[in-house]
Amino acid sequence: MQRVASRKQVVAWSFWDWGSSAYNAVTVAFVFSVYLTEAVGDDLPGSVSPSTWLAWAMGIAGFVVAVLAPVTGQLFDALARRKLALGVLTGATVLVLAAMFFVVDDYHYLWFGLLLLGLAAVLAELAQVPYNAMLSQVSTPANVGRVSGFGWAMGYLGGIVLLLICYVGFIAGSGDRRGLLQVSTDGGLNIRVVMLVCAVWFAVFAIPVLLAVPEVRPSAADPGAARAGLLGSYRVLWRDVRELWAVDRRTVYFLIASAIFRDGLTGVFTFGAVLAVNVYGITDADVLLFGIAANVVAAAGALAAGRVDDRIGPKPVIVGSLVAMIVAGAILLAVSGPTMFWIFGLLLCLFVGPAQSSARTFLARIVPVGREGQLFGLYATTGRAVSFLSPMAFGLFAWGFAADRAGIAGLLLVLAAGLVAMGFVAAPARTGVRGRR
Repeated sequence: MQRVASRKQVVAWSFWDWGSSAYNAVTVAFVFSVYLTEAVGDDLPGSVSPSTWLAWAMGIAGFVVAVLAPVTGQLFDALARRKLALGVLTGATVLVLAAMFFVVDDYHYLWFGLLLLGLAAVLAELAQVPYNAMLSQVSTPANVGRVSGFGWAMGYLGGIVLLLICYVGFIAGSGDRRGLLQVSTDGGLNIRVVMLVCAVWFAVFAIPVLLAVPEVRPSAADPGAARAGLLGSYRVLWRDVRELWAVDRRTVYFLIASAIFRDGLTGVFTFGAVLAVNVYGITDADVLLFGIAANVVAAAGALAAGRVDDRIGPKPVIVGSLVAMIVAGAILLAVSGPTMFWIFGLLLCLFVGPAQSSARTFLARIVPVGREGQLFGLYATTGRAVSFLSPMAFGLFAWGFAADRAGIAGLLLVLAAGLVAMGFVAAPARTGVRGRR
């Protein structure tokens, strides 16, 4: 019988999502990556732009994650060191975030900044593997949807709060001193201080899960995996993937389908700001407001959908969310102006959270006990393997039609492909028993 987690443990687990917004929302999406390309690399000599170097750095980081995620997750399970791994990887991420303070506004520091950003990407995404695997420790088949949705919502809301703190405290305004605290902009000091705030934020909110949630019990599923080591784990992984294909193709189909539609969901946020400014006439100042609103509605959607997930299962939530996003995106493709973008852009975001959350619960409902880390590692790897789809589709349509607006069609195509692929995936059995097929 599965031990029922307390509400305290669920909240403690979700605070890691809240804290990880320091990496997701501030470091990658809005602050440090922009600082690298727009300020640090502004005078970079040569024909390759800072944005291109950034793309290459993140691409290399993504490849490393794709290679390491499944075998590290497998080792965490076999060694019964899931929480220890989360603590070590989170701590390393915090140290890298703090080290970003030393990236001065000078193009000679661009390479150091790119190295740190790529390293943070690897560490943060590898930490996500044991964190996602711990979902089975803080939930039951009856409430896994609500718990996962709560975690996603905490991540969105944490990003909003931290962005507001950083913007008001260190970024707002003009001149040589910025923000409420009037921090100097000399050498990018105000942004560098933001990175120290991010490091502290992540460290503080990662502590509860390490204190409140017990370590996973040793698994008897594969006693040889613990002795295989890192290199030997690839042989174990290949054996397990072949076994998975032979006995449970539904999981394989889901990993493929979810990788496609999750990349489409990522594309919505990745290109949202570009479309807002270049196509729909949203001002630069209002983009931040839209970003905050987008996170609010995505969080609300994730919370609401969690209850629906527990009632009818994750597949209807995923399919319904993708259909709604495709419809809203098609309307957005045809309309113009800031008002229409606010309406249908936020409608798109409303369904991003539910699709992301229910994708996680779908896998949590079908993964065998003791193999959560390995399969969530494969979940990360398959996502990385197709991470080129949305950027490529957006770029091809925008280039082919000589208009950024046409890029929306590319994103819709990726979402539609994920929707079709989900049609071949059988829904988890409503037996109330995780891991039974």
